[in-house]
Amino acid sequence: QVQVVESGGGLVQAGGSLRLSCTASGLTFNDYAMGWFRQAPGKEREGVSCIRWSGGSTYYADSVKGRFTISRDNAKNTLYLQMNSLKPEDTAMYYCAAGPFFRSHDLRPNEFNYWGRGTQVTVSS
Repeated sequence: QVQVVESGGGLVQAGGSLRLSCTASGLTFNDYAMGWFRQAPGKEREGVSCIRWSGGSTYYADSVKGRFTISRDNAKNTLYLQMNSLKPEDTAMYYCAAGPFFRSHDLRPNEFNYWGRGTQVTVSS
């Protein structure tokens, strides 16, 4: 069966960096767009970033543009999210997901089929 597993979360001070990783198995990784989402307590899940199956196109939410970088290594079935200049408002559970569609101007959680359980990112002020 399909398994999606995130790692790399943790506690970091504001201004610091973290690199999240996500490995997927049980699917043909390079057939899927891959996305990062996050959910803070009491808030809805929001799309953070997405990358086309080929890695040639990316999308970023305005709140992370210029600070976060998404990438993928199809040979390793792995997705990454480099997070720099972290802010307390970036604190959330971060989820990785696989889906059939890539949109250059939008990121819709309900279009993603396979989800991990998340990794917690906490940014202290």
